[in-house]
Amino acid sequence: MKISLSDTAFNDLKSIIAYYVDEGVPDVGPRLVAELLKSIERLSDHPDSGRIVPEFRLAHIREIIKPPFRIVYLREAKSVTMIRVWRSERLMTLEADEA
Repeated sequence: MKISLSDTAFNDLKSIIAYYVDEGVPDVGPRLVAELLKSIERLSDHPDSGRIVPEFRLAHIREIIKPPFRIVYLREAKSVTMIRVWRSERLMTLEADEA
């Protein structure tokens, strides 16, 4: 199964790196992003392994929890698209073009 990143997920990952640079620990952001990307590798073989996002209750919108982050993805027939990476305490909302 093909795994891809949406523009919003890519921007989320860039923001994580920028946040830690601003906090004075520039090595932390890239390490966290690498761990987050490693977490989604399993989706190529097990695309339904993430839980259904409770805010939406739709089988095709799923997430992997990697504290303190939520990695939200769309599960489609032949692909998985990572759409957001958010801090786990944030409430989830999606733009119209992400669902």
